[in-house]
Parts: sequence; structure tokens; C-alpha cells
Amino acid sequence: MNITVFTRNQPRHLSLIKSLSLISNKVFCVQECNTIFPGRVDDFFKKSKVMKIYFDKVMEAEKKIFGNISFSLPNVSNLSIKGGDLSKIEYDQLEPALNSDCYIVFGASYIKGWLIDFLISKNAYNIHVGLSPYYRGSSCNFWALYDKKPELVGATIHKLSKGLDSGPILFHCLPKLQGYDTSFDFTMKAVKVAHLGLCKKLEDKSIFQINEEYQDKNLEIRYSKNDEFNDKIVYEFLDRNEDILHKDFSYPKLKDAFFN
Repeated sequence: MNITVFTRNQPRHLSLIKSLSLISNKVFCVQECNTIFPGRVDDFFKKSKVMKIYFDKVMEAEKKIFGNISFSLPNVSNLSIKGGDLSKIEYDQLEPALNSDCYIVFGASYIKGWLIDFLISKNAYNIHVGLSPYYRGSSCNFWALYDKKPELVGATIHKLSKGLDSGPILFHCLPKLQGYDTSFDFTMKAVKVAHLGLCKKLEDKSIFQINEEYQDKNLEIRYSKNDEFNDKIVYEFLDRNEDILHKDFSYPKLKDAFFN
């Protein structure tokens, strides 16, 4: 099996690439690159004192769960581009990666034009870090914790569509809470369980037999945009210092939930 993945360049993205390379003959990786020091360098997220504090905690948890940045394995072919450039790429620039058996999107910029049409025609899978349809948009697991809903921290594997995080759901992925987990560990584990669930179902080919479920938009709690994730909100979140993770979880309606 050959796999093409559209993703980014932080340790969690590199970890997915490695996991896919272990279950496939060849991985074509189209990698949008942003700073690996969010909060310290102006990029997708703004540089500020409070963002540095927040993202230092994020990076600490990410390193704990996924390890450090690393080189790809020999069966991975990388094409690195600037973050946000994906929809400007032309067909012939991607052509070697357009004959795979499976297509995956994880953390890529919003895809438009011929590429979204192509990927939809190929039944591409999207890893949405958040539980759709409850939370859609940007930084969904942050907002679930901000809203004091840790039971809605997780990830969704769904078919790619033209709407953001709105394609038919295949299954939900949820992290198991351990006593020593911080909120940053817990949200990063939500990413890890999505990788595990997707790779397991790709390897045993069960993903191709899953009955998809269309999303009920009436269940949406929050559709978040990146500009809403600002210094004021992040400071408020950090200042609360609440232990909301250890309340009793009452999970909502989920699709074939995969726990780890």
C-alpha cells in the first residue's frame, strides 16, 4: 500500500508520518512548514509572553507523547512547502504523490481548488483534532477544556469534504485519562489516539468497511476561529488553574469510539 499524507512539521505530524511508513510500502508526504517554536516566533500563532508560556507547556507535552523532531524513514518521500501554500500547488508538481492507495490530511491548511476535488474523489481521510460535530474549527480541544467539557476532548476521523471538519464521520478517538496527566498531556494524547486508531484500521483494512455517519449540525457547541485564540483567552485559561480533568466524564453520542 502507498499512502499520501498532507500534514505539517511539528513532532506530532512527524510521528504520524513515521507510523504510516511502518504500515505501508511508500509514503509521499507533502509537508507545510511553520515554526517549531510557536509563541516565541511570529507565525500561525502570534508571539507574546503569554503565548510563550502556553506553547512551552504544549511543546513539553508534545515531546513527552511524541518525542522530538526527527528525520523520516527511508520509504518516505518529502515535499516541503510554506504553510498556507498547499492550494497554490499545481497538479504536475504533486503528480508522483497522486497515484497512491490512500490519502490522509492532518493539520494541513484549508484545501481548495482542483486538489480538494481530487482528494474527495479519492475518499481521502481527515484527522480532525476535536470531536465533530460538537467542536469544529481551530484549537478545538483547547476550547473544549476552556468550556469545562473535558469529555469532549478527542479527535475525529472523517471523510474529507469542502466544508471545514464537516465530512461524514468514520469513528471518534478519545484518550484515556491517567492520574498524572496535565491538560496539555491529555489534549496531546487525543492526537496520539487518533494516529493509533487510524493506523490500526488502515493496517487491518477495516477502515474500508466502516459505515460513515453524516454530521448533525444541531449538536455543534462551538465553531472556533484562529483569531479567537488570543492573549486574553489564553491568559484566562492559564490563570484558572482548575482541575477539571478529574470530574466524572459523561460522554456524548459518539461514532464507534476508539479509546487508548
